[in-house]
Amino acid sequence: MRINSLLFYCRAGFEADLCSELQEKLSELGVYGYPRFTKKSGFVQFICHQDGDAEKVIQQLAVRELVFARQMFASTDPISLTDTSDRISPILEHLHDKTLFGELRVEYADTTDGRELSKLCRKLAVPLRQSLRKHNLLTAKEQNNKPCLFVFFVTGTEVILGLSNPKKHSPFPLGILRLRFPSSAPSRSTLKLDEGIQLFIPKAEMSQRFEPGMHAVDLGACPGGWTYQLVQRGLFVQAVDNGAMDENLMETGQVSYFPEDGFKFEPRKKNVQWLVCDMIEQPQRVAKLMANWLVKGWCKEAIFNLKLPMKQRHESVTQAKKIVDEIMTKHAVKYEWQAKHLYHDREEVTVHIKTNL
Repeated sequence: MRINSLLFYCRAGFEADLCSELQEKLSELGVYGYPRFTKKSGFVQFICHQDGDAEKVIQQLAVRELVFARQMFASTDPISLTDTSDRISPILEHLHDKTLFGELRVEYADTTDGRELSKLCRKLAVPLRQSLRKHNLLTAKEQNNKPCLFVFFVTGTEVILGLSNPKKHSPFPLGILRLRFPSSAPSRSTLKLDEGIQLFIPKAEMSQRFEPGMHAVDLGACPGGWTYQLVQRGLFVQAVDNGAMDENLMETGQVSYFPEDGFKFEPRKKNVQWLVCDMIEQPQRVAKLMANWLVKGWCKEAIFNLKLPMKQRHESVTQAKKIVDEIMTKHAVKYEWQAKHLYHDREEVTVHIKTNL
C-alpha cells in the first residue's frame, strides 16, 4: 500500500476551513504539501511532498487536536474498481506490504451522495473482513494496538485505502458520535452540549467533573436545551436569559432563573464549577466574556459556542483563541483549550476551557 497523503473527514461545506487549519497545523510538524478537495464533498485529501510524512503525522497528531476534522488517516491515491462484480481483489492487491491490521473500517463521506454508498459498504464489510483474515492481514479479533485499515469509498467504483493510529483517530464510525434526542429536552440544541461533554471530558473523570450538587451557570439559557443537560447530571443551574424557560425544567427545583443580560450577569454564588454559553453573538466577544469569568475565578470550566461568519471560519476561531490566551497570560492563569466543529454544530464551533491545572 503506497501511502503518500492524508485523508480527513469534515462536515460538507467546511472543506476550505479544514484546508486552512491543515496548512497551519501540519507546517508546525514540518510537513508540507497541498490539499485536494471538491466543494461539499465532506472530505479533504492532503498530498505530502516528502515520503514518510503521512505516517509521521498519524503518529504525532490526534484528530481531537483538529477543529474541523472528524476523522484522519494516512492514505493512498484513489484506486479504480472497474469490475463491480469483484471489488475485493483489487483492494487486496494493494495491500502487498503484509501489514497486520487490528481493525477494518469501510466508510464513506457524510453527504447525500456518500450516504447512498452506505448499503454497499455494509454489504462489502463482512466478505472483505473474511478475505483479509484469510490472507493474514487482519487479526482474528479487533486489536487497538495495531493499525486500523480504512477502506473509504469515494464512489461505487473508486476507493481510497489508508491506515491510522488507533490512539490518534476517532473511535466513532465516520468520526461521528451519534446521540438520540431526549424527548423531554426543550430544544435540539441540547445535543450540542451533550456531544461536547462526551467528547471533551474523559469517561474516567466524568463523575468527578460533573458531580451531583455542583453549581453551574447557563448564559443565554432559554428555552433550556443546555440547562437540561446540566440538570440531568444533577447540577444546580443559574439560567440567564430574557426569554422564557421550559416549565418542566423549572419544576425540577434545580434551576434558578435570572432575566438578565448574559454579558452583565454576575453569579449569585461564587462556587460555580461550570459555565456554559450558547448565545448568538460575535465569537471574539464571547471568547473575551468566557476568559474573564475564568480569570476572575467565577467558574473552573467552561463550554461555549463560537458562532462563525460565512467566510474565514478557521481564522475566526484562531482570533478567539488569541483573545483567550492574551487574557489568561496577563493574569498568569494556566488553562487547557479544546475546540471542535461537532456533528450537532452547524455554523459554529464548540470550545472547552479548563483552569486550575
